[in-house]
Amino acid sequence: MELCLGTVQFGMDYGIKGQTQPSVEQAVEMLDYATQNGISTIDTANAYGTAEDVVGSFLVKKTITRDKLFIISKFRPNLLDDVTSDEYYKVMRDNLENTLSRLHTDYLDSYLLHSARYIFNDEIIDTLNRMKQDGLVRRVGVSVYEPEEAKKCIERPNVEFMQLPYSIFDQRMEKAGVFEYAKTDNIQIHSRSAFIQGLILMNEDEVPSFLEKAKPIVRKIDILCRRHGISRISLAMNYVKQQSRISHLVFGVDNIEQLKENIQIYQEDISKNIINDIAKEFRDIEADIVMPSLWKK
Repeated sequence: MELCLGTVQFGMDYGIKGQTQPSVEQAVEMLDYATQNGISTIDTANAYGTAEDVVGSFLVKKTITRDKLFIISKFRPNLLDDVTSDEYYKVMRDNLENTLSRLHTDYLDSYLLHSARYIFNDEIIDTLNRMKQDGLVRRVGVSVYEPEEAKKCIERPNVEFMQLPYSIFDQRMEKAGVFEYAKTDNIQIHSRSAFIQGLILMNEDEVPSFLEKAKPIVRKIDILCRRHGISRISLAMNYVKQQSRISHLVFGVDNIEQLKENIQIYQEDISKNIINDIAKEFRDIEADIVMPSLWKK
């Protein structure tokens, strides 16, 4: 498994605490550092504010050649909701060309649908594959939220890539048998939300009022990590690392110190027995705690 640098923080204020986005210069410095320290995969999206422009500013510098990078972006959510199927191609092609222009590149290594429900629409998936036939993207896929969406991705032979939420607090994909279902290598799987926008790393008194019922869970993971002498960052990363069907762990950072720390901590290994002992305590956390889209702020 490898790390993939997520860029949502580079394009907008993001996270459970509403962290302020770094400047373009700071973000480009982080992209430089990441790509010079073993991270070649970058995840962005048309909906992440100015994130694609920031990644484009980095690519223009050419501190690393384009062919050594794997760039992922995503079709803007909901754009096909109010158009007829004969307009799908134009809308998607226009959005993709906007993404490529902002990124200062002529192709994407992977292009994902950001509205996971589109995975059930044959015509939308066929249109997505036309972007590949046009030579603008190398692979196509979907960013999913629910196990049934993930399973539909696996069932489709023309979907080669999937990004899904997975963490020690959010074990829904494992419980639903998604990784077992994906045991063949026809689809590449990236996981996101290892820290659930920082919730896993918070002190109990930092948890906002709209997540009041998460406080006992945060308290419990802190106690268990202290008991085993491990950090919560290391536990969160190691939990994902032990899932062999995941090729990349997508993570985001607010500053370069955090980036350096995460790269270093990622190299640490925790015994599977400790991980499993702790993980079983968090198998049944409610979706409205682990899915930020359901948070009622």
